[in-house]
Amino acid sequence: MALVVNTNIPSLAAQRYLMESRNEMETAMERLSSGKRINSAADDA
Repeated sequence: MALVVNTNIPSLAAQRYLMESRNEMETAMERLSSGKRINSAADDA
């Protein structure tokens, strides 16, 4: 009995891009809501 594993590569890529855009949106919303130019040490680098 063989085990077959299928991978949906386009789905994995879409999930990755969605996660990246979500992280960027979180950063933008944090900046907008605080009204400050620098919110974390990473912003000042």
